[in-house]
Amino acid sequence: MPIEQFITTVFCLIDDLIKELVPSPLRSRGYPPKLSDSEVITMEVTGEWLGHHADKHIWKYFAQHWRHLFPDIPSRSTFVKQAANLWAVKQKLQQQLVQLMHADNADIHLIDGFPIDVAVRTRAPRSKVFKGEADYGYCASKNKHFYGFQGHLLVEARGIPVGFTLTAANIDERDAAYDMVEVIAGLLLGDKGYIRPEFKVDCRELGIDLQTPLRKNMKDDRPKSFLKLIMRVRRRIETVIGQLAEQFEIERCRCRDRWHMTSRIARKLLAHNMGSYLNISAGKAPIQFENLIAAA
Repeated sequence: MPIEQFITTVFCLIDDLIKELVPSPLRSRGYPPKLSDSEVITMEVTGEWLGHHADKHIWKYFAQHWRHLFPDIPSRSTFVKQAANLWAVKQKLQQQLVQLMHADNADIHLIDGFPIDVAVRTRAPRSKVFKGEADYGYCASKNKHFYGFQGHLLVEARGIPVGFTLTAANIDERDAAYDMVEVIAGLLLGDKGYIRPEFKVDCRELGIDLQTPLRKNMKDDRPKSFLKLIMRVRRRIETVIGQLAEQFEIERCRCRDRWHMTSRIARKLLAHNMGSYLNISAGKAPIQFENLIAAA
């Protein structure tokens, strides 16, 4: 769809959802902001889709090109602060879209992690950004040592993100998974990194059938047809992580504190789910994003 139609559609949806999710005013005192919260989040989501991933780039793009739609755009610092303060609202909007797409009660889920770099490893000892929070880690799928955080993503079978948690890079992904799997049931597909007898038992007690490829030194009695099926389905989360990394640059850290990082990750997941929702509304596959914005 044309960019202006995309902006209008996203704004109307976000404005309606915010009125449902937050019936009372967010601010109990002080003057309300000139730019509404719905407008700020619309600018963030649209900016992500158009390749503007830094706060200042989003602000600059809309200030230069869309003042006729957003006449009350404030100073850059005011916009950035308001956007960061809305991190919880963006998380709630993302989950509301999950419910609207009927992805909250799926019986097949996929789980995986990905690196979020804070600094080049050679510069990490001198870096003061996220000191005491970030750490060194290794990403097996990319064969990459890195310094920063690790994002842990849970998607349902169609590729719609339904859960996310952020940890330091040295935290075991099986330990991080507990934060997400407590609210699901059914089949859960993971890679070899999720192999741990205790974790599989804990999943079984939650009503989850954890299935992973086995290591070369482990005997596998499962039918080959089943193994091929789970490998084919598991590629979907790799596609989603690829989209989040390439389209939304989720693996790049452009902030210096957890407050801004939480907000930016929330808007990237919201932008992805917004694209899926618009695709489903148009009768298309959820994560086939080609030509979602005609002029982008």
